[in-house]
Amino acid sequence: MSSCCRITDLRCKEVINLYDGCRMGYVGDVEVDTLCGRVVSIVVPGRCHFFGLLGRDEDYVIAWEQIEKIGDDIILVRYEHNIKRKERKKWWANIR
Repeated sequence: MSSCCRITDLRCKEVINLYDGCRMGYVGDVEVDTLCGRVVSIVVPGRCHFFGLLGRDEDYVIAWEQIEKIGDDIILVRYEHNIKRKERKKWWANIR
């Protein structure tokens, strides 16, 4: 099995975080150090809010050293991030 991979091949792979098991999304871009010719990190676009009309979350920039395994269809990473989820108010909470 070859250890070579094209950037277009990486874009077809889903990124899974091993810290919390969440599906982060698909690789959107790759950062390359042009001086030494190596991949520095992969970029996974943040999630869209309401079909992208209300913006999106910040992109995940995952350093190459945080990648644990690149499989046929997924990339396993160890990316520690704080997920800030707003607690939804229940519509019936204000009814008395």
